[in-house]
Amino acid sequence: MYIALGIIIGVLLTYYFYPPLDNSGETETVENKIVKPDGVITVEEAIELNNNWTKFRKPAVDSAAARQGREIDKRSVGWSVEDVRNYLDWAEVESENLGYSMDSIRVYLGVYGNREGKENDGFTTMFMAPIGLKLNAEAGLSSSSFIQSGVGPLNNGSGGNQY
Repeated sequence: MYIALGIIIGVLLTYYFYPPLDNSGETETVENKIVKPDGVITVEEAIELNNNWTKFRKPAVDSAAARQGREIDKRSVGWSVEDVRNYLDWAEVESENLGYSMDSIRVYLGVYGNREGKENDGFTTMFMAPIGLKLNAEAGLSSSSFIQSGVGPLNNGSGGNQY
């Protein structure tokens, strides 16, 4: 009697405390599951988008850069993976401190303008800013860019190619 009860308890504990096996027979933990986000495109699609930008936008952008004394403009900005992860963690905490629920990141284009003697004088830049919802007692939930609410955007990525 006690042996049967011990086996039943052991089976139940095993069922509830061990992770399930996937089809390959290996255990899978929720912490290590990586989900491909919506919106990931193929390399071929990215090349086509880049080529379309060059075909349809580069002349106008370079013309604007020429009016500021630059022959051509920068067309990309990069950040390290560590900087992006740190920024997302920091921005999420900052947004919570301001009463927001960060739900996305928006990437903006900007131009440094005429800042004599500065390395990026006249060049295009990109910066990212968190976007989220703030509970407003009068209006309910409203979406907002944190540019207006106080969470600093991430800029100062490495300069992009000029071509």
